[in-house]
Amino acid sequence: MISAVRQTATPFTSTSDLLPHKTQSRKLKFSPLSSVSWKKNTFTPGFLALKPLHISSFAPFQSASRLRSRRLEIVSEAYEADRSEPLGDAGSENVEIPAETKSEAAQKVKIGIYFATWWALNVVFNIYNKKVLNAFPYPWLTSTLSLATGSLMMLVSWATRIAEPPKTDFNFWKVLAPVAVAHTIGHVAATVSMSKVAVSFTHIIKSGEPAFSVLVSRLVLGETFPLPVYLSLLPIIGGCALAAVTELNFNMTGFMGAMISNLAFVFRNIFSKRGMKGTSVSGMNYYACLSMLSLLILTPFALAVEGPKMWAAGWETALRQIGPHFVWWVAAQSVFYHLYNQVSYMSLDEISPLTFSIGNTMKRISVIVSSIIIFHTPVQPINALGAAIAIFGTFLYSQAKQ
Repeated sequence: MISAVRQTATPFTSTSDLLPHKTQSRKLKFSPLSSVSWKKNTFTPGFLALKPLHISSFAPFQSASRLRSRRLEIVSEAYEADRSEPLGDAGSENVEIPAETKSEAAQKVKIGIYFATWWALNVVFNIYNKKVLNAFPYPWLTSTLSLATGSLMMLVSWATRIAEPPKTDFNFWKVLAPVAVAHTIGHVAATVSMSKVAVSFTHIIKSGEPAFSVLVSRLVLGETFPLPVYLSLLPIIGGCALAAVTELNFNMTGFMGAMISNLAFVFRNIFSKRGMKGTSVSGMNYYACLSMLSLLILTPFALAVEGPKMWAAGWETALRQIGPHFVWWVAAQSVFYHLYNQVSYMSLDEISPLTFSIGNTMKRISVIVSSIIIFHTPVQPINALGAAIAIFGTFLYSQAKQ
């Protein structure tokens, strides 16, 4: 009798005999673990049959539900072990930032630094330039000193290998010549304008540069533009006209100087884009070469228009009225002129002409506001409205050209 009982207990040592295969497959079918890949042999229906769970001698009659729970725990462990590696790989791919994203972020930071530096240097230049012209009203010499200082700075940088000297040929200088002529005219005209009128007025008129750009591109290059571009010129022209009519210290020479500067810089930008295409010269070196060539063009005209006698007399008067600080003003305006133009050309290397145009508009706003505050320029409400309309029109022009 006892022997019979022991013999009947023997089959219960294997859980595969307790749980029918149909019940097992049905549990797995509706289990959330059904996504396990069977092709990887992580778990097979015969897994428990090949490696049975032996019942301890102290608990020979465990319940079937507890055995099924134990089997599901083993399946869960096998499932998680199979999933652990791919999940780890996917997680590492999500955490790691792609190299392209890093480079785009670094590029945006770089352009942002260029813009901030460009605006700051331009504001400082305009302040010192106006200080010099108020005490020393000789714009031709002031313009020449700006180009000479920048040329000297770049020659020293090339000689000391702070900057890599450009590799140029005769064809490069031939293409650069019309750019230099336009740059020289625009530089001198703007300086003449600021010697006669307020800095804010000069830059309000210069904000009308897009109108000249469209006009020159249409008549000279034969380019056509969409209707929104032409419509955006209306607030630009209207705002500039309103600001000019209501300007308290209006001067025809100052007004014409700003207008000529607009036209000259439009040609300079067109020639610059053509000249920079296909050349290995960087923006910084390109402007350095442009300054040197412009200096050669400007020097004889400055000597002819003003001359050393006028410069000597004006220099003595300025030193007597201002003192040694005048020398610092001249040096500062010359250095900052070169630096802000150099950074602007470096920015042009990195961004599109549209983005450059928007940045140029924001630069004018910063110059106008800062000059009004520093020089206590009287501004009528109608005059401020004209400036705001012109600048807003410039912004619309930038958007319409997209």
